Amino acid sequence: MHRKILIVVAALAVSACASSESPTGPSNPSVVLYTAIGASDTTGFGSSVPCLPLTSCPQGTGYVQLIERRLESSGKTVTLLNIGIPGAVLSPEMEALGDSLNREIPANFLERELPFVQREATLVTVFAGGNDANTVGAALQAGLGGLNPAGYVQTQVTNFGRDLRTLMTGIRERAPNARIIILNLPNLAALPYSAGRSLNEKQWLQGISVGFSAQINALGSQGAIVIDLMCDATFYGAGVYSSDGFHPNDAGYSRMADLILAANTGSVTPPRASCAQMALF
Repeated sequence: MHRKILIVVAALAVSACASSESPTGPSNPSVVLYTAIGASDTTGFGSSVPCLPLTSCPQGTGYVQLIERRLESSGKTVTLLNIGIPGAVLSPEMEALGDSLNREIPANFLERELPFVQREATLVTVFAGGNDANTVGAALQAGLGGLNPAGYVQTQVTNFGRDLRTLMTGIRERAPNARIIILNLPNLAALPYSAGRSLNEKQWLQGISVGFSAQINALGSQGAIVIDLMCDATFYGAGVYSSDGFHPNDAGYSRMADLILAANTGSVTPPRASCAQMALF
């Protein structure tokens, strides 16, 4: 409970900072007003220079901090509002599920991040689903899927898609001029942190990851730019992950920054509907 109170206080501070944003951003191509939505990825957790949440961190080596520096090195004036909260999930419903499993989820994107998106933002990045997938996996391990774990997964995937659309609509309402770039998930069952799981657990996590990514991919029809990590072979090598096998390391975050910056200039390949990485187990 104390963690959640601290998150609310910090969010109010973020709101105060956001109120001073410049009204000239959208009409000036040399100005980038960047809002980052996510969880521990936005702090560069697992990198060589991780950052504290909701603070300025110009030397950080996560993808958000790399994007800020690379845009500045290209001559842009960047105002970064990093509202990512480590451990956060997408929705209040998923937060409640995690709390029921004693996962101590601190916040969710819809209530604690979306309301603080800069209204004049020109760039918004979103990386969602990793903590949600692990929460659903934990629910299955706890037996909440009963005799029909596949049906439970499908329900969670459908709800995730619904909540993603709510997030997308909310971002567009707050920041109508923003370019919204969202990354889908790799197959989490094939990441190093899943190596010790049983085959059933890997198959569950694969179904969750593939289902969540399909919902993310569908946002392309709503005007988002989707970056395809699911079918990117780079994100299946141990060399892009930190020692926990889940969070990227410097190389992984640098690859994410490269993909986002390319997408920001219009250079992006649409996500694939199928690839070998979707059916590894």
